[in-house]
Amino acid sequence: MSSSTTSILPSLSPPQPPQTQHLEHLSQEEQDKLKASVFQRLHPKLYLEKYLEEEVRPDGRELGGWRGVFLNVGSISTAEGSALVRMGDTTVVCGVKAEIAEPELDREGEGFLVPNLDLPAMCSPKFKPGPPSEEAQVLSERLNQALLTSNVLPLSSLCIESGKAVWVLYMDATCINYDGNAFDATLLAMVAALRNTTLPQAKHDSETHQTLCSRSKPRVPLQLANSVPIATSFGIFDSKYVLADPTAFEEPLLDASISVVLGDGGEIISLEQLGSVLVEDVQDGNGEWVKRDVLKECIEAARARRDVLVKEVLNGK
Repeated sequence: MSSSTTSILPSLSPPQPPQTQHLEHLSQEEQDKLKASVFQRLHPKLYLEKYLEEEVRPDGRELGGWRGVFLNVGSISTAEGSALVRMGDTTVVCGVKAEIAEPELDREGEGFLVPNLDLPAMCSPKFKPGPPSEEAQVLSERLNQALLTSNVLPLSSLCIESGKAVWVLYMDATCINYDGNAFDATLLAMVAALRNTTLPQAKHDSETHQTLCSRSKPRVPLQLANSVPIATSFGIFDSKYVLADPTAFEEPLLDASISVVLGDGGEIISLEQLGSVLVEDVQDGNGEWVKRDVLKECIEAARARRDVLVKEVLNGK
């Protein structure tokens, strides 16, 4: 009885591991890419470290290499001015809308500049639906400080009638794809949008106490200053490597960050440093690492980068 039962059972080969079964239809190259992707997710710090030991980053750049920048202006027809900036895979669009309002009592001859950055859930899984995230609020405040400190747009130029009417410019930027370094991309988009902005000619009527805008007269561009604020950011990984223009994958792994906003002539408008900027350089006779301060190096690299962006990106439009 037992022998007949055995004879009708099919011969079974040992079951293969589920992972092997799932990868059988993939080529060797595809399997390697999949394994690397899994390793990156499970061990992100070790994954990045392996690349940096070879003096290259996961996206193929050198440690101090910058991502390509693309700029398009005037793409939003319903705005007074607009710009779209793509920095690597980080994409930000900015539109400028204008309203007329009464000035503040202590600044009767100055208008208002109101920048805001939105980081919606659609741009990255990092962000959730709902009210503005803390990161968006912090970046919006930093953008406001950079624009005001640089005086790229003198607020006095937004005055229509002192004490009566001034322009309010709302600069609304939205990140539509986030891959790190949103501050640099957004500031560039806002500056480009201001350069693209024109306003109708307005006049305040003292008898009717109304401000009228002319549709027949040509619109006028903003009275921008010659100095253009440009931001460049760096990150320090493992107290050894200085990375320019960090990506979304690199940012959470950094020990420190440096963000420099420069004006014409390399003038420092603002500088933000989080963490130590000392990196391990060489080993002394006792085998201990001697550290060096890389802040000055980053500022010099930022000056060179600013010249390139102004010449090839901003002035190319």
